[in-house]
Amino acid sequence: MTLFMNACAFLVKVLTIPLNIAEVIGLFSLYKRVFPLIVYKFSICYNDKMKDKKRELFRNLDKFYPTKGSLRILEVGCGSGANFEHYPTGARITCTDPNPHFQKYLKNSMSKNDHLFYDSFIVASGENLKAVEDNSVDVVVCTLVLCSVQDSPKVLQEAKRVLRPGGALFFLEHVVSDPSSWTYFFQHVIQPFW
Repeated sequence: MTLFMNACAFLVKVLTIPLNIAEVIGLFSLYKRVFPLIVYKFSICYNDKMKDKKRELFRNLDKFYPTKGSLRILEVGCGSGANFEHYPTGARITCTDPNPHFQKYLKNSMSKNDHLFYDSFIVASGENLKAVEDNSVDVVVCTLVLCSVQDSPKVLQEAKRVLRPGGALFFLEHVVSDPSSWTYFFQHVIQPFW
């Protein structure tokens, strides 16, 4: 098993050499522009498959409305706004993503979900939400994000910091497959791109 793991790690390093070269010569900025388009296209298909699960995940959002005002939702790693259709009418959304090029696709999602109020788009990683005040949101949403961050505990610590007392973290994540499977292998191959 260890030999297989080492071989996989070596193969991933070899396969990511083009990414490292692209970063050095400046092509990585092109990738950062193209990646949001790929995610946007993928999320359309993925949302159709996950509609029931997301509806179930977000069905209790109404319980976290404050006594006065709108429900304030912070979506960490919002991407193209794939969760917006599941948010209750009148909710105020603050979105964060480390890639500023997602904002174009985020605006497309907001125009399709006019039952929400769009507060702001903050270019920030989940580990560094300094632009969001302590205890300032009712709900933090984090879906399919923790697989792509450098420090998952730090993201959760930041989510706790920005949540008001009694607020909630809603999350949905996928997990690593069995190490002896091809899925596991491909998850590690695609990780650097993701």
